[in-house]
Amino acid sequence: MTTSSKSPFVIGEIEGYSKDFSTLISMMDYTRETTIRAVQDLSVEALDYRINGTGNSIGMLLAHLVAVEKIYQYLTTEAKDLPDEEIERYADTLQPALDLGEAAIIISGNPAEFYLEDMAKTREKSLELFRQLPDSWLYETTPWWEDELSNNYFKWFHVFEDELSHRGQIRIIKKHYELSQK
Repeated sequence: MTTSSKSPFVIGEIEGYSKDFSTLISMMDYTRETTIRAVQDLSVEALDYRINGTGNSIGMLLAHLVAVEKIYQYLTTEAKDLPDEEIERYADTLQPALDLGEAAIIISGNPAEFYLEDMAKTREKSLELFRQLPDSWLYETTPWWEDELSNNYFKWFHVFEDELSHRGQIRIIKKHYELSQK
């Protein structure tokens, strides 16, 4: 984690980042830390488990978190979708991971370390981007959903808000899996 405080419950300045980026990263770090704790010790079977054989698995949701963050790296810094080389690199899993559901059933068979490493690499790229940007970038607005204006701060809030939402799903799936093993 990148926070300067030893407590994940302190939102504050982080060395190497401006004040507003420090605030954003503090919240992103807490969210990620709790997601990691929820999944780090799960077996491949638990990560692939789907309640009643339908819906999303934990692995699918973890791949989704990576896909969303990758997309927002480009949408907010390049004002465009992923470049062709990134799309080709993740052609088999990026769109299914974004879409989830039956399209994402191909995302399976991976240990927790696979997802956690991908999440860490993706986050490091986000943090590197943030190091290079001024706070004013967070407040730049562009048309967004339904032609409403949105600033980059909201867009990155949405990245970790999406993770928080899916972490709730992860906990439910995990509980169902544990009950199915009894």
